Amino acid sequence: MTSTASSTDTRQDQAPHDQRTPWQRRLRRFGYQGPQDHPGGPRGGDVGDRLVPPYAAPGPRLWAALGVRKTLAERIARWSGWGGPLLVTLFAGVLRFWNLGSPKAVIFDETYYAKDAWAIIHRGFEVNWDKNANDLILSSGGNVPIPTDAAYVVHPPVGKYVIGLGELVFGFDPFGWRFMPALLGTLSVLLVCRIGRRLFHSTFLGCLAGALLALDGLHFVMSRTALLDSVLMFFVLAAFGCLLVDRDRARERLAAELPVDEDGLVRPDAYVAETTWLGWRPWRWAAGLMLGLAIGTKWNGLYVLAAFCVLTVLWDVGTRRVAGAHRPYPAVLRRDLGLAFLATVPVAVATYLLSWLGWILSPSDGSGGYYRDWATANGRSSDWSWLFPDWWLSLWHYEHQVYDFHVGLSSPHTYESNPWSWLVLGRPVSYFYESPAPGTDGCPVDAGEKCAREVLALGTPMLWWAACVALLYVLWRWLFRRDWRAGAIACGVAAGYLPWLRYQERTIFFFYADVFVPFLCLALAMLVGALLGPPGSRDTRRVAGAAGAGVLVLLIAWNFIYFHPLYTGTAIPIDDWRSRMWLDTWV
Repeated sequence: MTSTASSTDTRQDQAPHDQRTPWQRRLRRFGYQGPQDHPGGPRGGDVGDRLVPPYAAPGPRLWAALGVRKTLAERIARWSGWGGPLLVTLFAGVLRFWNLGSPKAVIFDETYYAKDAWAIIHRGFEVNWDKNANDLILSSGGNVPIPTDAAYVVHPPVGKYVIGLGELVFGFDPFGWRFMPALLGTLSVLLVCRIGRRLFHSTFLGCLAGALLALDGLHFVMSRTALLDSVLMFFVLAAFGCLLVDRDRARERLAAELPVDEDGLVRPDAYVAETTWLGWRPWRWAAGLMLGLAIGTKWNGLYVLAAFCVLTVLWDVGTRRVAGAHRPYPAVLRRDLGLAFLATVPVAVATYLLSWLGWILSPSDGSGGYYRDWATANGRSSDWSWLFPDWWLSLWHYEHQVYDFHVGLSSPHTYESNPWSWLVLGRPVSYFYESPAPGTDGCPVDAGEKCAREVLALGTPMLWWAACVALLYVLWRWLFRRDWRAGAIACGVAAGYLPWLRYQERTIFFFYADVFVPFLCLALAMLVGALLGPPGSRDTRRVAGAAGAGVLVLLIAWNFIYFHPLYTGTAIPIDDWRSRMWLDTWV
């Protein structure tokens, strides 16, 4: 008996096309590719390769051209999965930690989070600082008394605990409060390298995505500033990586359960696909923990939680469909949905509540955290309030007040921006600006006029503008080619970006976009992969694609170097500063 994959009866491949709906046939002119169009689809091929695709490896001609022996080439390929990402991460770390304590100042919202972090590490809750506290902290090396009067703050405590860890180890000074954002920013480059490698099954494209993130100006500045958004970005990215590993582990488990035919090919089986239990899936529980930490940093992590929960369930549907399930949605509903919910939502909620432990354990006599004594002072007005402890009622009231603040925030700010302008870098945020005279604060003696020292939260323009094109490509791949990788990247961007479009009247800033910068870099890496061409392309196609991709990457690297003085607060002549203000809205 021969397998259907080698059958000469072509009618079996024609039937699915004839059965397409009219809208599917019309979409084919735009490149639409349904499940039956893919190699290894239900009608033929090895389903195991579809569930667990192999990783791309450099061809032998590359190693031969470099003069590398075959055994050494194999060893390099084996270690490149970690060696390449670690080298890119080392590069990113050197960039981020070099002269991290400069400017020696409290810049932008560091005036809130650096001091809140110091207080929450020592007292368990935020406090009110004197107006001259910043000057005292800088002049005394952080040797200042911590006030006792609780402060009203509008963000959960996780990000401040993270920043406070750096202060606890390295001191209450600019280097100390910027250390953890720099560390998480560096580790996020490693995560993107590994995530990109797993997404594209290509070490090169994974390392390219990480290198692009290392060279993005917004991510660079946020990694060197004690704000919450870089912490949020790290936990969101870590959650995405955990779900991606969980997807691969689930597909490996299901592939191992499927039958193998006489030719050694893994074949689809409806019964196995619809009834196999995929285990406890610890990586999904880890994702729930990361999402809880994200929400505990800033509330917009809730949108990411909702988007990623939908994403992981749809991945399960796709897994069971590829394995041969005739009714994948009911199978997922019975076998996966309940545990998926338990591993994400309750874990995230429990993590969020635990992040308030310092506030909860503070005294409820008025000397503890803000609103900690609310339930004690105001009594139990509800008939059901006896069911809940005082700390729960006080925390609920506090959170309600914070929600009202967030939705009603409309105070004008010089650097506020509409989210519609973010992708084209319409209005960056200036964190720090000084105008030193020639011969002072790094300003060259021969500068002539005054110099400019600025820390500008601006994405690398060439990267962001190319990423706009890459997003269009990703959406096309997702909608018309049914590429799950494109859908995953689009989900990451949408979860971090689209919710802000609901708040057109709210005061919001461009640096909120830091949470989805890693997904822009993944989108751009995917576009570069398309430029390089698919496996088996002709040499001329490869050379042309490599030239185009190389020029793009070099332009991005040059652009980062060109704007580097504006990212680090380096003093440059004012004319050089003006030449970098490409848009009037950047001033």
